[in-house]
Amino acid sequence: LQKRKISETDFEQQKNETNNKKILTQVRCRHLLVKHRDSRNPTSWKSPKGISISKEEALNKILGYEKLLKSKSVKFDELASTESDCSSAKKGGDLGHFTRGKMQKPFEDASFALNVGEMSGPVE
Repeated sequence: LQKRKISETDFEQQKNETNNKKILTQVRCRHLLVKHRDSRNPTSWKSPKGISISKEEALNKILGYEKLLKSKSVKFDELASTESDCSSAKKGGDLGHFTRGKMQKPFEDASFALNVGEMSGPVE
């Protein structure tokens, strides 16, 4: 449990019809990653020499970003571009399309559980 993310599902690309249920096979998400000093890789494009904030401080940052996003005072892609510790910040946090098994399990589960346009809370 090393990262904090907020994800926003942009859209679904593929669905399979099985037993009259739509099964999502691929999603496209944006996320805003805030690393902390105990992260698996505690460096980022913003802090190449290392990240020194605690896990609690990272969560507080994420909760502040979540509040801004819910108030609609900032767009997700704009915030991710300046605040995310992931290299996807260059693309507004866009991770592109991915299938199950390609991301860390908690993030994958949160991503596949969202409806189009929804945003999850913090994910470790």
